[in-house]
Amino acid sequence: MSDPRQSPDERLQTDRPHSARVWNYLLGGKDNYPPDAAAGEMILKAFPDIAGIARAQRAFLARAVRFLTGEAGVRQFLDIGTGLPTANNTHEVAQWMAPESRIVYVDNDPLVLTHARALLTSTPEGTCAYIDADVRDTGRILREAARTIDLNRPVGLTMLGIMGQLPDEENPWGLVRELLAALPAGSYLALADGTDTSETMTRAIEAYNAHSASPYHLRSPARIADFFEGLDVVEPGVVRISDWRPDPGRSGDLAPSHAVGAVGRKP
Repeated sequence: MSDPRQSPDERLQTDRPHSARVWNYLLGGKDNYPPDAAAGEMILKAFPDIAGIARAQRAFLARAVRFLTGEAGVRQFLDIGTGLPTANNTHEVAQWMAPESRIVYVDNDPLVLTHARALLTSTPEGTCAYIDADVRDTGRILREAARTIDLNRPVGLTMLGIMGQLPDEENPWGLVRELLAALPAGSYLALADGTDTSETMTRAIEAYNAHSASPYHLRSPARIADFFEGLDVVEPGVVRISDWRPDPGRSGDLAPSHAVGAVGRKP
C-alpha cells in the first residue's frame, strides 16, 4: 500500500504495478499503466482464472449490497478499498434500491480517488463522499466518515480484496474489529479475499508480489472466516464468493473461485 504522507505524484508510482490498477486491467478497464498491464498479463498466464475471480468479486459486492439495502434495510455504507470505478459500484446498487442511501468510499491510491470524485456521483436524495486514507488509519477513517454517515445508526462495512494487502504481522483481524467496534448493533460486515487453495494461483501471486508496490497475501478460508468472529454470519456462511446467494438461474454459470466471502451482522 502506498504511503499517504507522500505527494500524489509519488504515490501514483506509475513505474510499478498497483493492485487497484492491476485489478482494473483484469476487469478489462483502461485506467492502468504499462507495468499494471504487464503484471496482469503475467498473472493471467500463470493463472488464467484470475480474471474470473475479479469479475466474481464485483458480482459478490453487488449481491451483498442488494441484500444489505433490501432485506437488511441498511441505508449507510462504508466501502474501504474502493478500487477503480467499474460497473455496479456500491452507491449505484444501493441508491438504485434506496435513493436516500449514503455512501463513504475509502482508498489510498490517488488515481482511485481522482476517478471516484469524477465518476461516483450520488443521487440527489443520497450522498457520496470520498476519504483518502490507508485502511490502517482506522481513527481517521471513522472521524471523516462521521461527517457523512451517522455512526449511531447501522452501517454496511464492505471490505473486498483489501485485507489480503496486509500481512499477518499487521493483524488485519484487529483492524476489522476496531472498525466494527465503532459501529452500532445491527451493522454488517461484507468481506471477501483470495484463498491459498490453489497452488497455481499461489505461484502467480508470488510472481506478482516480486514486482508489485503492494503485495497480496493469500489466506486459508478458515483465516478469512476469522474476520467474522463475534458476528452473526448470514446464510450461507463463509463460502466461495460464487456460491454466496447467486442470482436465480445463474449458479450454473459461475465458475468456482479461489476466493471466499460472507456477510455478518453485529449483534
